Amino acid sequence: MSIDVSDFGRNAIRWALDRMGSTDYATRCLAFVEDAVERSSGVEVFGGDDAAESSRLYGADAAEGEPSLGAFVFYESVGEWFGDRRDWGHVGLSLGDGRVVHAWDVVRVDDYRELVEMTPAPGWEPLSYVGWTPLERVLEGSRPRDWEGDAVEAARRMQTERFDSR
Repeated sequence: MSIDVSDFGRNAIRWALDRMGSTDYATRCLAFVEDAVERSSGVEVFGGDDAAESSRLYGADAAEGEPSLGAFVFYESVGEWFGDRRDWGHVGLSLGDGRVVHAWDVVRVDDYRELVEMTPAPGWEPLSYVGWTPLERVLEGSRPRDWEGDAVEAARRMQTERFDSR
C-alpha cells in the first residue's frame, strides 16, 4: 500500500477537528486519534489497547523537538478505571504547530506543552508528558479497510470488551 503521510495527516486532522466540542470520545482518547487516522483514510492501524501501551510500542519517549503534523503525542495519565489503578496514558493528534486535538472531557485543541496543567478527573493524577511518535510510525503495518457503522459506538464496544471484563 502506497502511503502519502502528509495526506493521511491532513485527513486525520480534518476528521478530528470536525468533532470539536463532542463528548462522544470522553475516556477514549486513543480510539479518537486512531479513528481520526483510520476512518478519514480507509486504513486500519495497530497500536496498543490503551494510550500508555501504544506510547511504549511506538517508542514515543525517543522523539525530540516539536511534534510533526499528524504525530501522536503521548502523556502518562494515572488513575483508576474499570477497577484498575495504573498509567492508562493520554494521547492527542498533533496539528503541526505546537497544538494537539484530543479527547478529554470534550474534543478540544490545546498547546501540547500545556496539557500537563489541565485539571485531572477526580482520583486521577495530572498528566505528565512522555513524547511523540511520527504518523509514519503509526502507519507501519497498516492495511486498507472499509469502515462501516458508527465510530463512537464501535469505540465504546471495544473499550468494554477490552477492559470491563477484567
